[in-house]
Amino acid sequence: MNRKVSGRKVLITGGAGFIGSNLVESMLNSGNYVVCLDNFSTGKRENLSGFINNPDFRLIEGDIRNYTDCVKSVQGIDFVFHQAALGSVPRSIKDPVTSTDVNIGGFVKMLFASKEANVKRFIYAASSSTYGDHPDLPKVEDKIGKPMSPYGITKYVDELFAENFAGTYNIDVIGLRYFNVFGRRQDPQGAYAAVIPLFVKNLMNHESPVINGDGTYSRDFTYIDNVLQANHLAALAEDNSAVNQIYNVAHGERTNLNELFEMIKQLIGAFDRDALDIKPVYGQNRAGDIPHSLASVDKAKRFLGYNPTHTVREGMSEAIKWYRDNL
Repeated sequence: MNRKVSGRKVLITGGAGFIGSNLVESMLNSGNYVVCLDNFSTGKRENLSGFINNPDFRLIEGDIRNYTDCVKSVQGIDFVFHQAALGSVPRSIKDPVTSTDVNIGGFVKMLFASKEANVKRFIYAASSSTYGDHPDLPKVEDKIGKPMSPYGITKYVDELFAENFAGTYNIDVIGLRYFNVFGRRQDPQGAYAAVIPLFVKNLMNHESPVINGDGTYSRDFTYIDNVLQANHLAALAEDNSAVNQIYNVAHGERTNLNELFEMIKQLIGAFDRDALDIKPVYGQNRAGDIPHSLASVDKAKRFLGYNPTHTVREGMSEAIKWYRDNL
């Protein structure tokens, strides 16, 4: 990682989640005072167990939909890292009301509370789902299509609010469009678990994972350490031209689901030979899924100094080691 935030007071919303808890750990390790706001609707208390007794860590159990909780959490804060959201395209299709309430309503409350508290910068988790049906590959930040799910719509609306607040209220904002993040602490349990921890769990249990479609859909799978780097750099960006922007956060390589399955199978097979005999089951394509996703990270490299450290295979190797010890 390049430069790191240090000696600051930071708020991480959704800090008990997969990305949020990794960000909490990274910010504590680089010498910051960290406040975490989470309602534990999807985050897990065990993700914070290693930090809860740290004198530089404070947990506020609250909800971004409650403006009072937002105001309480931003007092004295330098940087807000807004990770709290209801993820998952299928979840948003099943329950668009709650996804909208959290992802848009909670976002606006958090952003306005940050403005009122004179927070220096608001860095938020945007999403590659914003690109929707735009056909071009790789994805570049200024060319988007129509989002294909309620989740994608909520994340796009967040970008519009952030841009409006930057101009209207003069608050620094930076959006990071994450591309299929994976790594330690990503939960394999539950109806809306992401594809990588699901594949890992299935293979470790000697079960056949379900691949949606024929396995040719592809994604720019992005290891968590690349995401942590981008958040640090976004907070520290000094050039005015780098602020109030959207950046892709990815590695810039495309892996289809068949290739992903084989990669995970071989890595697990290195210590569990029985996994090598498992074959996937093919199902229907999921509603709202785009066929292919690949990021250009040139803008983040140019304006933020972003330099991803882990390819998908390097990240997967580290992730598998973590799952082996923790599943």
